[in-house]
Amino acid sequence: MKLLKWLDDYLEITVCIALMSFMTVLLFIQVVMRRVFSQSLYWSEELARYVFIWLVYFGISYGAKIMKHIRIDAFLGIFPKKIRPFIVILGDLLFLAFAVFIIFTSSDIVNKQMILNQRSPAIHMPIALVYAAPFAGFILTSVRQIQTIIFRVKTLRKAELEAQARLQGGERG
Repeated sequence: MKLLKWLDDYLEITVCIALMSFMTVLLFIQVVMRRVFSQSLYWSEELARYVFIWLVYFGISYGAKIMKHIRIDAFLGIFPKKIRPFIVILGDLLFLAFAVFIIFTSSDIVNKQMILNQRSPAIHMPIALVYAAPFAGFILTSVRQIQTIIFRVKTLRKAELEAQARLQGGERG
């Protein structure tokens, strides 16, 4: 149970920090090799590119977890205040639908890459691993979006109950 709680709280940020650290060290070593030793690691840039791709998709999930994805707040201003929470939830549902679409689309691409058994040029890694990044990232994003939607609905429901209690309290007084 503690492991699940830890994963829920820290999975994306831990993976993002590890990937960013690895990529930074890898590129630093490449620069040192090139500038100091006049030699180049033929595989480092390719590996850094693939690590960056995975970092981006875990970052999308992290953004969903902390509810900080891009949205146009000015657009919310055209709606009455009472409707705005519902518009935000609608936006979350649309983003969830997009994430599910990407999961299905990327799973087809990963399956095709596995059949083709294509390999990367420098490190001979299966390209299916690179194409699996959107699949894994958007599975996590979908989970985070579902958590966000549940949180927003509970918050909305709690606000409604508090408003009803204030109205009922005002009617008695």
